[in-house]
Amino acid sequence: MELNQKLTKQKSFCYSTLVITCIFSPFLILILFQAQAFPFYTSTAASRVFFSKLKGVTVDTKHGHDQSNDAETFISKLRESVTFLPLKDLRFSETAMTGNTWFMSSLNDTYEENEAQYLYFPSQATKGRILCIKGHDTKDGTKNSYALAWKETLPASAILLQGLSFVSDTYYDYSNLWHGVCAMAPFVGWSMKNKCWKPTRWVLFHWGELRSKMGSWLNHLMQATFGEIPVESFEGGDVPHCFEKAVMVRHNAGMMGREKKLEVFDLLRCKARSICSINPVDKGKDVNERGEPIIRLTLLMRRGSRSFKNATAVTDIFARECKRVRGCLLKVVQSGDLSFCEQVKVMADTDIVASPHGAQLTNMFFMDRNSSVLEFFPKGWLELAGIGQYAHHWMADISGMKHRGAWWDQHGEKECPFPKRDSRRCFTFYKDGQVGHNETFFAEWARKVVNHVRIEKLEKVAKTSELNLSTCAC
Repeated sequence: MELNQKLTKQKSFCYSTLVITCIFSPFLILILFQAQAFPFYTSTAASRVFFSKLKGVTVDTKHGHDQSNDAETFISKLRESVTFLPLKDLRFSETAMTGNTWFMSSLNDTYEENEAQYLYFPSQATKGRILCIKGHDTKDGTKNSYALAWKETLPASAILLQGLSFVSDTYYDYSNLWHGVCAMAPFVGWSMKNKCWKPTRWVLFHWGELRSKMGSWLNHLMQATFGEIPVESFEGGDVPHCFEKAVMVRHNAGMMGREKKLEVFDLLRCKARSICSINPVDKGKDVNERGEPIIRLTLLMRRGSRSFKNATAVTDIFARECKRVRGCLLKVVQSGDLSFCEQVKVMADTDIVASPHGAQLTNMFFMDRNSSVLEFFPKGWLELAGIGQYAHHWMADISGMKHRGAWWDQHGEKECPFPKRDSRRCFTFYKDGQVGHNETFFAEWARKVVNHVRIEKLEKVAKTSELNLSTCAC
């Protein structure tokens, strides 16, 4: 009797094994075929082949099993298995400024020598999957989400956006000139490296929150570079929007090398001059009636925060020193009064720009390479601002300019009312103060820089502009 029970169990086991084998053998064959054809990764092309073969499976007449139903079930399960994660991962909020790792935190960047960090979809790294975003919220990035999916198995109700999308997340914003151009520079660099490939749309996030536009100045600059490109606002509502192709950047210029940054700003300069119909190719040959080179000095002024307390006195100092050098011409302009193309023209015609610290100094890269920059700060910046006060030193370096130094005002109208140890609140107190002046220092500084530029121009009186309308890289 015990023997009969064992035989019965063995028969039952064999029968179960046979049934399981019959049911799953078609899938095993498909998997083995896929592994043999594409042993390392599932690329976009490979996934297309796989899914087309899977959808083409018909009824197995020999065993009477409808494999097409199994294929549809398999595809349906893949579609339902797409998992959305928060765009903004609060676990990394403490390191957001150093790495922006809270945006799509599960994905690793691509690193290439001299290039900015980026992600490209679809790619080998994503196993041929494309990027999908549910990102309609403008106030809380944790309510927006992302996922990866194969194009053939997009989640239910997903909208597929054709073409190439540039997806950006920044810790700062797209309105400030400095922060905006630093966020866009990696995309310009990527485009240059990839045969000047232009996007179909922009997708902009700040802290994982959707932004529907960029600042006017930045918008004009990007139009000059790429043409009229719309900013995606996900009008389809709070449903997945999937991108046929996408480049995503979340670290601004990140690891981009100086050589590449120079190339990027050369292109931005060239494109801006082109769209504004400016071609200063003969500027280097510009001389006065005595045959001496013209030195163009511009005071780029501000109103309100970080403006000069006595703009007239500062203008008089620079005018007096400029007048002492043959060929020197002074121009005084209010940055806030200028359109985008007027800003480009002013800077293209400038050899030396002197200005208080502020976003308007970002315009320096519209000058010819090796032009000069002088910068002024209100009280409190030297002691409390940290590395942020060197932003335009960096801009000068990556755009090929010469930062000729800075002056920090040590005399404020009021002292910080907060304890000295509370440096953050004290900096906020001083941040937007006005800038005084030191007549002796300003006069010597202006005289030194103007004479230095004059000597450089005398030595290269025959030089032409390094960039003109015909040398744009794209």
